[in-house]
Amino acid sequence: MIHVEQIHRRKTREINVGGIKIGGNNPVRIQSMTTPKTDDVADVVKQILELEAAGCELVRVTVNNQESADALPEVLKQVHIPVIADIHFDYKMALEAMKHDIACVRINPGNIGAEWKTVDVIKMARDTGKAVRIGVNAGSLEKALLKKYGHPTPEALVESALASIALVEQQDFFNFKVSIKSSDVLSNFRAYSLLSLKTEAPLHLGVTEAGTKNYGTVKSAVGIGGLLMAGIGDTIRVSLSCDPVEEVKVGAYILKSIGLKNDTPEIIACPSCGRADIDVYKLAEEVERRALGLKKNIKIAVMGCVVNGPGESLEADIGIAGGKGEGLVYKKGKAIKKVPEGEMLEYLMSEIEKM
Repeated sequence: MIHVEQIHRRKTREINVGGIKIGGNNPVRIQSMTTPKTDDVADVVKQILELEAAGCELVRVTVNNQESADALPEVLKQVHIPVIADIHFDYKMALEAMKHDIACVRINPGNIGAEWKTVDVIKMARDTGKAVRIGVNAGSLEKALLKKYGHPTPEALVESALASIALVEQQDFFNFKVSIKSSDVLSNFRAYSLLSLKTEAPLHLGVTEAGTKNYGTVKSAVGIGGLLMAGIGDTIRVSLSCDPVEEVKVGAYILKSIGLKNDTPEIIACPSCGRADIDVYKLAEEVERRALGLKKNIKIAVMGCVVNGPGESLEADIGIAGGKGEGLVYKKGKAIKKVPEGEMLEYLMSEIEKM
């Protein structure tokens, strides 16, 4: 395989979120958020279990009323990953959520209100062993900062975050992470880059309200991937207007593509052209679908012809180069078998399973 230079990640303070270590030398964690109302327990649990199966490591649920807070114990009994309570406006909902075995609360300084409300939340988090995420958002910045800067500039986001960090640390509380999300990729990059120079707290990355599955994936790959390649970021959430399972898949692909995730396969495939004698699209999509749940750090190549096929397959752990009605399978740099087109998928997957 081709060996590329590894990313040198910024060293942050390690925190504990429900038994999951974040920051320090720990892996970048993938997070998502549920879409049903939290008091719809069956639907929330079903979605969290689907997210777990896709590789989600932490999940956020809305706690915007007493019914949602009261539903938490039943949800928590049936899921296996740390649950984060998402709080906006009403600090009392954070206090209610922390009466239960949640791992973390997310509060937004732009809409939580007076400082004493944040202090009350932090004191309870400290006393109950919960983690906290300070979530600054361009869409809900404090009015004083909007007046000062005119609009949610990166500098405004950073000033908001630093004020909250100072307030939290004054309470002798350090088990927290920070996010400063914008829907603008360049502002997002600038804000996180500035903040990373001014705090040791772990940073949760995302491009907020990124959009639909297609465009949102591109924005997230650029916005999150650019920061990660700069060594910034300890957890990520890809925000897409679709099934949140897709958020987890895209997050995993981003991490895998830059060498920050080593427990899933990487699949490379040619874009196909008039030289291809096999259906590369169909074969590659089926290999990706069947390899999704594999816990193997391998590179799989699906190539359509003899131009780049043999070379790319040789550089992969296992690969197939298509020919007219057949394919040549390579494993660890050596051709191992010529297979008829109708048998290529099953033979390739059987060899992958053995690895």
